[in-house]
Amino acid sequence: MTLWKLDPSEKQDLLDRFLRYVAVDTQSDDNATCFPSTEKQKDLARILVEELRALGCADAAMDEWGYVTARVPANLPAGHARVPVVGFIAHLDTYHATPGAGVKPRIIRDYPGGDIVLGAGEVLRAGANPTLAQCVGHTLVTTDGTTLLGADDKAGIAEILTLLAWLRRNQEFRHGELRIGFTPDEEVGRGTEHFDVAGFGAQYAYTLDGSVLGEVEDETFCADTAILTITGHDVHPGYAKGVMVNALRVAGKVMELLPPDALPETTEDRQPYLHPFALTGDVTRAELKLLVRAFTEEELTAREDVLRRVARDAEGCFPGAAVDLEIRESYRNMIYKIAEDPKVLDYALEAVTRQGITPIRRAIRGGTDGARLSYMGLPTPNIFAGGQSFHSVQEWVSLEWMAAAVEVCVQLLGVWVEKAD
Repeated sequence: MTLWKLDPSEKQDLLDRFLRYVAVDTQSDDNATCFPSTEKQKDLARILVEELRALGCADAAMDEWGYVTARVPANLPAGHARVPVVGFIAHLDTYHATPGAGVKPRIIRDYPGGDIVLGAGEVLRAGANPTLAQCVGHTLVTTDGTTLLGADDKAGIAEILTLLAWLRRNQEFRHGELRIGFTPDEEVGRGTEHFDVAGFGAQYAYTLDGSVLGEVEDETFCADTAILTITGHDVHPGYAKGVMVNALRVAGKVMELLPPDALPETTEDRQPYLHPFALTGDVTRAELKLLVRAFTEEELTAREDVLRRVARDAEGCFPGAAVDLEIRESYRNMIYKIAEDPKVLDYALEAVTRQGITPIRRAIRGGTDGARLSYMGLPTPNIFAGGQSFHSVQEWVSLEWMAAAVEVCVQLLGVWVEKAD
């Protein structure tokens, strides 16, 4: 069994790519109605089109929505059994609620262990980040404590481009046809809104949007967004007794009544949650948005029933208030679709094992583009990309784990060819 390893120059190339990409501000906007939600995501998309073309993907292009796609032909000998077309996908945007412009990455070579002082009063503490202990001796890339890093998911983008560069240099390595896709607006739950699965042309795909070394994820939350619209009544506060109904106070009551053991900060593993994440408005009208998350549709419905009861109870505490609840579907647990054709998962787990890494099959306490793509007819589990502490100013990534993701993808292409024989 061959272990594929990037050489030092290839790892440096991977690092250089990543640093180029995180320098481009690609934050999405959760409040926008256009697509993509921010035009600046296309700035990185244009760069990637040129880099893909330089790597031999002559048809690389960005469409009107900001999706970047490219094709890599198979190089199999004549008469070889047909290998399914496989896609690799990562997302362009970064999280909208943490500063993402002016990223100033710090590089720590041969990490000695222990806490890392980032700056701006931020310290990456080893005790609170146990995966740091697995990365002693690695090259780490961290933030300066003022912005996120963007490893979610620019690590995945850099890994896919590095994979293509490796294939171009190692043309004796046999692989089937590949499709490459970079999507906008994943962080705001809209990454597949205009994704053309038929046009993409893959039968199976993988997102490189995971975290810890060896992770392969085939399960996500079932996800909805709940929107509470609260109507009150405003009058001059000097004459408000018995007349004013303050919509903001009603919203506060809703949050007060949420079960304390059903919040993201009090749940873990397979526990569902309700997460109030945005409040806007004034005395007359307020809007409260919540994420509803659970691994089964039954649990999701149960959480939403709790929210309905909370809304009724809060409304009852403020005579004259009106609380209306709207539920918008976001995505569903992709395990149901992947289980219909499990080889896409099995081959990924085998590739991790062949690279000498212990595979970790894990459910994501979140979502990926792969969840919706799986329901759109493209089974798409998620492979680790190496980043940690996503969405925070303490985000960091191990270069060695990024390199391992590339190496696992090489193994994975080999598994698809071998299984087609």
